[in-house]
Amino acid sequence: MSGVRVLVGTKKGAFVLTSDEARERWDIEGPLFAGWEMYHLKGSPVDPDRLYASQSGGWFGQLIQRSDDGGKSWEAVGNRFEYEGDPGTHQHYDGTPRPWEFTRVWHLEPSLTDPDTVYAGVEDAGLFRSGDGGQTWQELSGLRQQQGSAWQPGAGGLCLHTILLHPTDPARITVAISAAGVFRTDDAGKTWRPVNRGLRSEGIPDTGAEVGHCVHNLTMHPSRPDTIFMQKHWDVMRSDDGAESWTEISGNLPTDFGFPIAVHAHEPDTIYVVPITSDYLHVPVDGKLRVYRSRTGGNEWEPLTTGLPQEHCYVNVLRDAFAVDSLDECGLYFGTTGGQVYASADSGDSWAPIVRDLPAVLSVEVQTLP
Repeated sequence: MSGVRVLVGTKKGAFVLTSDEARERWDIEGPLFAGWEMYHLKGSPVDPDRLYASQSGGWFGQLIQRSDDGGKSWEAVGNRFEYEGDPGTHQHYDGTPRPWEFTRVWHLEPSLTDPDTVYAGVEDAGLFRSGDGGQTWQELSGLRQQQGSAWQPGAGGLCLHTILLHPTDPARITVAISAAGVFRTDDAGKTWRPVNRGLRSEGIPDTGAEVGHCVHNLTMHPSRPDTIFMQKHWDVMRSDDGAESWTEISGNLPTDFGFPIAVHAHEPDTIYVVPITSDYLHVPVDGKLRVYRSRTGGNEWEPLTTGLPQEHCYVNVLRDAFAVDSLDECGLYFGTTGGQVYASADSGDSWAPIVRDLPAVLSVEVQTLP
């Protein structure tokens, strides 16, 4: 019988939630790293026992933790992240130059083929790679050479938060940065180019600007890697040419502002978003927590509400806090800033809380276990 392991990062520690394939009863372990901000935890797709975690704190800085036994034990591994060469400056919120400064790791993306290879997206926005299980890290500095001096931070900081690894072409990597946009490499990180054609962003005088777009999240289905879905700072977008161009698919959503976007494990045209009220009011529309699903790849959306609070709910769902398992009946999971983790074992038709009253949830990832 298969099972699932849900990895939850919060503002005050990490939690590991496990269940069998019925996903009705859950064992809850935690808090691990109690008191620490756990920005992201993710497991290797080729070795389910290999987990990586980003641990951050104002007193002791950034640590990368690694587990080789599915989260039973952990060790701090390499924590030296140094920008290559003279990093120069990027723009501050007011447009003035500001030196590059490493703050934290926002996202960890293990290789699709090698458990010892893992990528890290950091703030200030840079991409790092480790080929030895996180012991040492090297910057893929060609990314910042793509107009990095013109990048400005989003409200959460100048962060590289999304890393898409192509399932059949290991030389292609697509990343998203707030607030710079989407960038792609086709030579394993040596050179990069912006791929933001079709994006329109408020506050940018040049509607054809190559950089400056506040992209919140990207996702794709491994069977159709040239189709990429985006939740942007306003607008839900779709590309069918590997991010070369984008079209809006917000359709009948109550608002097209939000943070996460996810795709069904077995239906490449079924996608999910969590709309919130606006860019200054990060709460559900009308106080109703609703996941919206499109079975047509966008434009036509339906609200999923069964089991979710439909009054007086004022939480948010962050960009890395929505995950999808690969069981035959696709399961969905998301965590909120109010400390709830909700699960659906029926592709979103109904929901139930796994756990309540955790610290604010920063990330949710899921592993389907053999």
